[in-house]
Amino acid sequence: MNDAPNAPGYWGATPQTPPAAEDDDPAAGHPHPETAVAQADPQQPRKQRGGRNLQAAIGVGVGLGAVVVASLFVVKAVFLAVVVAAISVGGWELTSRLAERKEIEVPLPPLLVGGVAMLTAAYWLGPEGSAAALALTALALMVWRMSRPPENYLRDITAGVFTAFYVPFLASFVALLLAAHDGPQRIVLFLVVTVCSDTGAYAVGYKFGRNKLAPTISPGKTREGLAGGIALSMLAGALLMQWIIEDGRWWQGLILGGCAAVVATLGDLAESMIKRDLGIKDMGTLLPGHGGIMDRLDSLLPTAPVVWLLLTAFVGH
Repeated sequence: MNDAPNAPGYWGATPQTPPAAEDDDPAAGHPHPETAVAQADPQQPRKQRGGRNLQAAIGVGVGLGAVVVASLFVVKAVFLAVVVAAISVGGWELTSRLAERKEIEVPLPPLLVGGVAMLTAAYWLGPEGSAAALALTALALMVWRMSRPPENYLRDITAGVFTAFYVPFLASFVALLLAAHDGPQRIVLFLVVTVCSDTGAYAVGYKFGRNKLAPTISPGKTREGLAGGIALSMLAGALLMQWIIEDGRWWQGLILGGCAAVVATLGDLAESMIKRDLGIKDMGTLLPGHGGIMDRLDSLLPTAPVVWLLLTAFVGH
């Protein structure tokens, strides 16, 4: 999840380099530094990199946070429903972009039904339930696609199974976190360390970023930003593990926060690779200033299984 992934200098940028990143149009190339300066207008609302309105991005982010917190501490089932809705929209966004940019036709009905099955099975039956639901979803995709001509059958099914794994299956670990007796507290820990990873990376990278982390994937990210994200995530993990997780220890939080930050960064880079391959700036337009739902889930999805695994190892189910 890039809470400020498109802000100027996200993860840092050298003064000599324009703030071009995955949000630039891949087909148009990166803007010339002088052109970028000439187009800046102080009278316009402050925008993030890629032409996004910073105020809108902050407002939407705060609103999403309020919905998550409110649903989480009311009834567990309400939060699970919010996750199911978000994952369904995210799966639809990804399959829509695959169809538009690559002409890959992923069977959507079995994917959506399978996604709901994975999340609910994880919550009620545990990891075995989500794994079984993933396998059944793959079979359903194969059968459903048989109704169309055999050309590109393997391509479409491969993309469908990838989407089922990437979106609902990884999200099913959020349901596993929620199912624990202290589920809401575990969800808070998971969300905070992931958000701190992005926030720390942005703040440190903006101020001190000089050395590129992965210039061919996301030119705006720097090693200094990564270090800042890891440090803040470890600090948040140590504090929350000690304060809100029963039998949790601060050193366990350090490990969890560090691992979460690394995986969150890899997840962010992975989606950047997908978007570059598709030649798009965002997965969707549902959230003003943020893009689509998938643009908010890129670091959360891969982080969920890591946090679940470490919490299970440290304090049990």
